Amino acid sequence: NVLYIHKSNGSDSKKLRVEDRMEAPPSRVLHIRKLPNETSESEVIALGLPFGKVTNILTLKGKNQAFLELGTEEAAITMINYYSTVTPHVRNVPVFIQYSNHKQLKTDSGNQRAQAVLQAVSAVQGGGTPTSGSIVDLTAASSPVLRIIIDNMFYPVTLDVLQQIFSKFGTVMKIITFTKNNQFQALLQFNDPPTAQQAKIALDGQNIYNSCCTLRIDYSKLVNLNVKYNNDKSRDYTRPELPAGDGQPAMDPNMAAAFQGKDSNSLLGKIPGKSLPSLAQGGLSPLNAAAAAAAAAGRVALSGHSGSSGVLLASNLNEEMVTPQSLFTLFGVYGDAQRVKILYNKKDSALIQMADANQAQLAMSHLNGQKMHGKAIRVALSKHTSVQLPRDGLDDQGLTKDFTNSPLHRFKKPGSKNFQNIFPPTTTLHLSNIPTDVTEEDLRLLFSNAGGTVNAFKFFQDHKMALLQMSTVEEAIQGLIDLHNYNMGDNHHLRVSFSKSTI
Repeated sequence: NVLYIHKSNGSDSKKLRVEDRMEAPPSRVLHIRKLPNETSESEVIALGLPFGKVTNILTLKGKNQAFLELGTEEAAITMINYYSTVTPHVRNVPVFIQYSNHKQLKTDSGNQRAQAVLQAVSAVQGGGTPTSGSIVDLTAASSPVLRIIIDNMFYPVTLDVLQQIFSKFGTVMKIITFTKNNQFQALLQFNDPPTAQQAKIALDGQNIYNSCCTLRIDYSKLVNLNVKYNNDKSRDYTRPELPAGDGQPAMDPNMAAAFQGKDSNSLLGKIPGKSLPSLAQGGLSPLNAAAAAAAAAGRVALSGHSGSSGVLLASNLNEEMVTPQSLFTLFGVYGDAQRVKILYNKKDSALIQMADANQAQLAMSHLNGQKMHGKAIRVALSKHTSVQLPRDGLDDQGLTKDFTNSPLHRFKKPGSKNFQNIFPPTTTLHLSNIPTDVTEEDLRLLFSNAGGTVNAFKFFQDHKMALLQMSTVEEAIQGLIDLHNYNMGDNHHLRVSFSKSTI
């Protein structure tokens, strides 16, 4: 009998600890522990798919454990080595993988569901078509094109990051990215439908970065993508000669080299918090993916990249109320705004120059469509590369402001905790730097006077921080604009940001 079952007595936890210290010799059968409740067979198989053929599976539902058999011992060794440096996750829960004492996994014919999953996966891996008896989420793909939606997009997801993740499963031919219904989406074409199917099985529902940027994947009705330009929005990898068009060009070769330089480890070291999970590092070159992720989140300023193509055009502004300072404060939640210029002949529009293109992308993805001063603002990348200051002696009525040396920039310090707290606008505001003598009533009154209704309030234990919930996102945006850096007395300036928490 090849089942690996612990005795259900008090020695369970002790036995697990002993096993952790005892390294079993390499085997193509892997033992997976600490799985979340109701983990499906396809989710377990997804852990092994990038490393080779999966030949058998056995799940022990009551014990939150599973056994996974790979086609070769070499594939299993590669998988163990990889997950020794990158913690494997299933449904955002870390799981533990080790070699089993068994060299082969024998399962009885009663394990029909697992066998159906394996049959479908085997067909995909062999280039065939799964049988009609396969499980619903493993139905055959009729198209090599996947439609990808990114949920919880707290960090920008670049075309290159998508290519790196999906190329683990086969040849990525073309990618087109776009924003629809205020969501970042992509169409990605593989060289054949079975490869697209294998990628969907493994990646649907997975997070690109820790606890965010969740992939929602479906098959597209299109069977071939028509890519006209190779730039940061679209790419045809089979036709490198295509022009860049009006979009930003693909990453400069010198910039790409910066990701691959000798200082890669220190670049990774600057990423605060937990390491990026397996998808962000799941491409052929994990260090480069993590470096790109760090840059995308604005955590590192790349040489020669600062200030280039980081200009946004905000339109449909309330020209009676908007000021350079209010735009600086709002866009400053997502990056260090350098200059703001309200257009003289079109005062419902403004140019905002961020510190770099990644911060501009981050601000655009979070603020486009949000309501500010009663109007839904539109935010797009501008063709300008910088915001010009007015000539000496020319009075532009205060429409242009230079914030380059502002003390209010949130992201100047490398590794600042602010990088971990970038969230879309929400009704809940996080307040910090609160003086000890300021009461809940004081803060409720302050934010009510900014225009809105305070629905809930909660002090943190030390009373230096609090959560305050407004009735609408628009009211929260207004409260942040009006009261971030508000002087509470004794040189205590209130700090306000959006929170993912609710009260």
